[in-house]
Amino acid sequence: MSKEKDTSKLWGGRFNEATDAFVQRFTASVGFDLRMAAQDIEGSLAHARMLRSVDVLTPAELEDIEGGLAQIQKEIDEGNFQWSIELEDVHMNIEARLTALIGVAGKKLHTGRSRNDQVATDIRLYLRAAIDSIAGELTRLQQGTIDLAAAHTTTIMPGFTHLQTAQPVVFGHHLLAWNEMLERDYGRLMDCRARLNQSPLGAAALAGTTYPIDRAHTAAALGFDKPTENSLDSVSDRDFAIEFCAFAALLMTHLSRMSEELVLWSSAQFNFIELPDRFCTGSSIMPQKKNPDVPELVRGKVGRVNGHLIALLTLMKSQPLAYNKDNQEDKEPLFDTIDTVFDSLRAYADMVPAIKPKAEVMHEAARRGFSTATDLADYLVRLGLPFRDAHEVVGKAVAHGIECGKDLSDMTLTTLQNFCADIREDVFEVLTLEGSVTARNHLGGTAPDQVTEAALRARSTVQARQAS
Repeated sequence: MSKEKDTSKLWGGRFNEATDAFVQRFTASVGFDLRMAAQDIEGSLAHARMLRSVDVLTPAELEDIEGGLAQIQKEIDEGNFQWSIELEDVHMNIEARLTALIGVAGKKLHTGRSRNDQVATDIRLYLRAAIDSIAGELTRLQQGTIDLAAAHTTTIMPGFTHLQTAQPVVFGHHLLAWNEMLERDYGRLMDCRARLNQSPLGAAALAGTTYPIDRAHTAAALGFDKPTENSLDSVSDRDFAIEFCAFAALLMTHLSRMSEELVLWSSAQFNFIELPDRFCTGSSIMPQKKNPDVPELVRGKVGRVNGHLIALLTLMKSQPLAYNKDNQEDKEPLFDTIDTVFDSLRAYADMVPAIKPKAEVMHEAARRGFSTATDLADYLVRLGLPFRDAHEVVGKAVAHGIECGKDLSDMTLTTLQNFCADIREDVFEVLTLEGSVTARNHLGGTAPDQVTEAALRARSTVQARQAS
């Protein structure tokens, strides 16, 4: 390790020898936190204008800082900014360049703040913008799902429990179940945004600052609802990032469940739907293959998002107040979670509206597996049988159908009366798939009229969100 004093560090006054070259690389974060450059500049501008408002900066110094930061943003946008690992992170890179451009005024920008509150502010600004983008894609996916559901309020398919045929439902009802999951995810995302939207700027290193700063000024300038209340907590906690990753884990779990169904439904064995070619790939050896790669990959990406959530929880679990270098490890899992969620939603928002259901195949599948057995039991209850007795009667009828290879609706009235003499001709009205779904005509049921109304309500919710 070099014994020469390093004069390049903006914090180097206390040190008598240069940082070890490996340690310099090991501790640097500029390789990944440079993506927050725009937020760092935004925060610095708000801070500088606040310093001018309390007479810490002169008008000329503020003008120099504003011009210098504009020049730096231009260099970054054009790809001409020279990032240096020796300057550790995005904050020091920008500050060093600002000082090189405008001189002493650049050194005054950091008055009344620390990298601790600076990075806490930058992350919140970055995540807030990411949440807004993700909310847009999530809404777009919901719109596509609702539109597809509204177009298939009478398309009958088998509903499953244990992946066994249970009762018939309409395809639109199934799609609106997806939307319910996504709507709760949207609510969680907005809850996360509300809690993170407080400004830590001005908390400084951990205890605040002796300068006459105006934290409400910077909070308002940056679009925060208010400043954070406690300087120690402001710089040290990352629960807002953990909360976002918890939202992301739940959202990706829902997308994974949807993926599993799309993979099954598009298989030759189910053949319920056709996925657009542009969301599938082929095989290098089997020319007949059409692989549902997008749903499979989204299903696979849940693992990395869940892993990032655990990583951030583990990162925070033993940290004493206030800031610790551990928190440099918060950004890569957070950034990757943001990217993964946004890309997965974008893929699904594009793909779901283009799904083509195969109505005849689904209808025929719903006829198999005795999906109207519960309807027959309900019919017998209306005749006066206790439900458990009706259950027993229908069970025997199903056993007979399995033995002779006939669905309940294919049996003759005489055959059905062998199991219960009270059965009449009108039984066939409840044994049809159409009769079964239509009978479930209540809020939350799969009756076509209910599904139509549910789609209208869901669309209204999404539209109201966009109008607000």
